[in-house]
Amino acid sequence: MGAVWLGEDEVLGRQVALKRVGFGPGGDDLDLDRAEREARLAARLNHPHVVAVYDLLVEGDDRWLVMEYVAGATLAELVKRDGPLTPDQAAPLLRQVADALAAAHQAGIVHRDVKPSNILVTPDGQVKLSDFGIARAQADASLTQTGLVTGSPAYLAPEVASGQQATAASDVWSLGATMYHALTGRPPYDVGENLLGALYRIVHEEPPRLGASAGWLAPVLLATMAQQSEDRWSMAHVRDFLAGGPSAPLPAPLPRAVPVGAPSSPVPDPTSTQVIAAVPPGSPAPPGTPPPAPRPRRRSAVLPLLALAIVAVLVVIVVAWVLGNDDDPGAESKTPSSSPSGSSSAPPATTEGVTADGMENFMEDYLATVTSDPKAAWERLTPQFQEQSGKFGQYKKFWSDYQSADIIDFQADPDAMTVTYRVEYLHQDGQKTTDVVTLQLEGTDGNFLIAAES
Repeated sequence: MGAVWLGEDEVLGRQVALKRVGFGPGGDDLDLDRAEREARLAARLNHPHVVAVYDLLVEGDDRWLVMEYVAGATLAELVKRDGPLTPDQAAPLLRQVADALAAAHQAGIVHRDVKPSNILVTPDGQVKLSDFGIARAQADASLTQTGLVTGSPAYLAPEVASGQQATAASDVWSLGATMYHALTGRPPYDVGENLLGALYRIVHEEPPRLGASAGWLAPVLLATMAQQSEDRWSMAHVRDFLAGGPSAPLPAPLPRAVPVGAPSSPVPDPTSTQVIAAVPPGSPAPPGTPPPAPRPRRRSAVLPLLALAIVAVLVVIVVAWVLGNDDDPGAESKTPSSSPSGSSSAPPATTEGVTADGMENFMEDYLATVTSDPKAAWERLTPQFQEQSGKFGQYKKFWSDYQSADIIDFQADPDAMTVTYRVEYLHQDGQKTTDVVTLQLEGTDGNFLIAAES
């Protein structure tokens, strides 16, 4: 929000960027407050990956931010020019952004507008995070009235799109959405002309997933674009994972999520920062919005007491309806699970006689068997999961494309009867891919069966 000029600091003999704010159509006191806020917050962050703000000048009715000049292109321009980045190309750039955001969060500052067009990249790969214009410190008053959202729609976290206050976890989501854009060449949500429809999808639908195409970045995408903010990694965890490279250990259990399809065609980067009406959970879809994919009910945003009462009644009705349909076989998901990123559900199982070592031994043996003896591996699926996975021929055909499947990282939760692991697949053509898989098991050590995949 403001034209940026290239200028010269005649005192120190250096190039600077001059950002003119509080001027033009719609300019008012809010823009001036924003300029002062950006100067104040950026000045608190003396960080190599944050664009430095040197001064705030007042000249008549104009305000000028005097900032560090960064020669290069934004990440949005870089991807548009050169195409999607590989995981190995994206990771070192986003690691620097995560480092800057981790420092901001440590200082009590939430950026609130992390997106590719606010990330500057120099020709030698140095990254600078810019535009703290809508950032806020924890002690600041809200910049917008209740029910309004400030930010770039395609990169907003679900809780922000629903009208809640942005937190450090919201920046984590936005960095994940930025990573998605870097790896695919498009934002995770196609905003287009239907802004309210996009907000509705962000709030109500499961996030888009890339699966194996994200390579070794699949775990961090899963752990940043997690629907519930408490399921996301901290920004420091994201930074450390990106710094560790393909062999980096998983810093925390990954959230369980249901993969859904990504947008089918590239769309322009929605670079504009906007103030828009929030879409609270439970709101009806705007006209022209596809129905959301089924997913577990999210926590609702903070609402007035009357709205909370209405939501409570609706929850009771929905729960009663679900319980009343438990015996209806037609209500079960029939999603095939022949691929590493399928999804289904299963009833809870007993945890007596279950250990993490036993679960890991079972999965290692299963993956060693599935590529060499699919029939034996097929017998390690429960009958219900076999039905959901299709016929044995389909299962066998899928696994015939792989030479081997090796576990890289493994986490087991005996209480929940789940395992989450990162696996490296060796294809018949010699290519290698990785994926993150969460499975629900039944049984006990030495006698497990796979009951579901998430």
